[in-house]
Formats: sequence, structure tokens, C-alpha cells
Amino acid sequence: MRDFLLVAGLLIAPCAVSSKQYQPSPRVNATDPRLTRLRQFFAERGCPLSEAAVDFLVAADQNHLDWRLLPSISMIESSGGKDFKNNNVFGWDSTRGNFTSVRAGIHFVASKLAKSKLYRGKNLESKLQTYNPLPDYVARVKAVMQTLGSAGEPAWAEN
Repeated sequence: MRDFLLVAGLLIAPCAVSSKQYQPSPRVNATDPRLTRLRQFFAERGCPLSEAAVDFLVAADQNHLDWRLLPSISMIESSGGKDFKNNNVFGWDSTRGNFTSVRAGIHFVASKLAKSKLYRGKNLESKLQTYNPLPDYVARVKAVMQTLGSAGEPAWAEN
């Protein structure tokens, strides 16, 4: 009986998602110059997060964030994935954040920076001040962003 209930629950679960909640993931083209630049940036610094470059871009595009923001925060907080725990490359929740994977952490933090009450509607500087109120934090993240290059046009802006 227990097995039947589990199977029934699995069959019903997908039907509970409304069409308003579902958004197709933007795709990152292999020739996207942002992808090339991000991979190069991490690789030049020996950062393991070069493997997550596509996830950074997809998360940024889905949440209408500057593509350079998340990688820059990860550089400041974990040296680009060199020093972190619990798959938390962003130092989220004063490093107490625990994610099932680095990819999950990327998408979670991107969503929070775009949609949570703490961050929604704020400009970049205000988001960063909220994220970490240390006096030099905003300047440090923005310096990494500058190193990555210009903001460019994300995939979602083409529509």
C-alpha cells in the first residue's frame, strides 16, 4: 500500500504546477561572448567555477540581472569557488546557506537578488549594500565586474 501511495503522489505532483509558474529556461549559445569571457576569466585565475559559467549566465538572464554580478560576488566571497562550504560560493546568509549543489546556489541567489523583498526594485549599488554592508564591499564587487567587461546585451533583451 505504501508503494502505491508514493507512486500516486509522483503522478499527481507535476499537475500541481501552474502554467504561470513555469518559465522556459533561456539558452546560452556556445558562441555567446559572455560565456567565452566568463570561462576565460575563471580559467586565468585557476577558479573551479569556470565549469559553472553557463549556470551563471542562465540565472542572470532568467532573473534580469547583470551577467557579471553573480560571478563577481563569488570571486569576493569564495575566490571563484576556491574556498567555500555547503555549495555556498556566495557566502549567502553569512556563509550559513546550504545548497544541494553549486548550481542550485547560483539559481537561488540570483532569484533572491531579483525577486525577494530585500532586493527587488533596487539598483546594483543598493543590492550590494544590502547583500554586504561593509564599506568597501560595493567597490570590490564592482571592480571585479569591470574586469569582466561591459554589461553587454543579455539574451532576454533581444525579444
